[in-house]
Amino acid sequence: MPNTPAPPDVWRRLLDVLTCPLCAGRLEPPDGSLSPLRSLRCAEGHAFDVARQGYIALLTGNTHTANADNAAMVEARSSFLGSGHYAPLAEALAGTVAELCPPDGTVLDAGAGTGYYLAAALDALPEAVGLGLDASKFALRRAARAHSRARAATWDVWKPLPVRGGSADVVINVFAPRNGPEFQRVLRSGGALVVVTPTPRHLAELQRHLDMLSVDAAKEDRLHRTLSGHFLRDRTELREYTVILTARDVASLVAMGPSAHHLGPEEVRRSVALLDTSLPVTASFLVSVYRPR
Repeated sequence: MPNTPAPPDVWRRLLDVLTCPLCAGRLEPPDGSLSPLRSLRCAEGHAFDVARQGYIALLTGNTHTANADNAAMVEARSSFLGSGHYAPLAEALAGTVAELCPPDGTVLDAGAGTGYYLAAALDALPEAVGLGLDASKFALRRAARAHSRARAATWDVWKPLPVRGGSADVVINVFAPRNGPEFQRVLRSGGALVVVTPTPRHLAELQRHLDMLSVDAAKEDRLHRTLSGHFLRDRTELREYTVILTARDVASLVAMGPSAHHLGPEEVRRSVALLDTSLPVTASFLVSVYRPR
């Protein structure tokens, strides 16, 4: 996905969106300089470093992030996404976001990972800016550089978001935790939440060969119940297609997701070695649009 030239006010626009996670105050660079930006501070004196890779370290030291993607998972994810197997999903998501967001709007990616889907959305919105939040510093090292009009910060999406109320035009949430009350709070009037979830048919062929976690058939109903107190579902579209995976693709796919937490590397290698050289696999997703109540 090609990067477009960054408008000079990307940081300034996003500082109108970000808030101090400790007091909800406005964050500013201590010396007033945005280039290079090395830290942010609020009026109460709470300070947060900007890592050399470009993301803002907003999570405090006592925050538990054991479930965040580790370095190996992020490397596997980057390898798999770089192969283009999920590009049709990224294109579908970007098209949906472009319909919902003003051309110069603000997109918040809650659970951004490496920034792959946020970058696709910004490619479809030539004047928009994006902010990616994720608990994994390893993922954010990539997300901070995923697009010239995107910035990233460490955060646990289950907690109150360090985002000003009514400041986002669209919130995107791709295979990530969903914080309904906070998503509603940060959206502007007329804004929208776009959620991507796998269907039970997703990767079904692999589940027959490997001890991968399957998609719960009740997942979509649970999603609706989780969000129904704060959102109304506007529409849901199915995106389904077949991908041809090599053994290397399969190994990366297993290693990048939740199955990596219960399958050891050696077990994955043994299982993958038994697969055909090229395996047709179903990719099946639901792209749902929700409107705040």
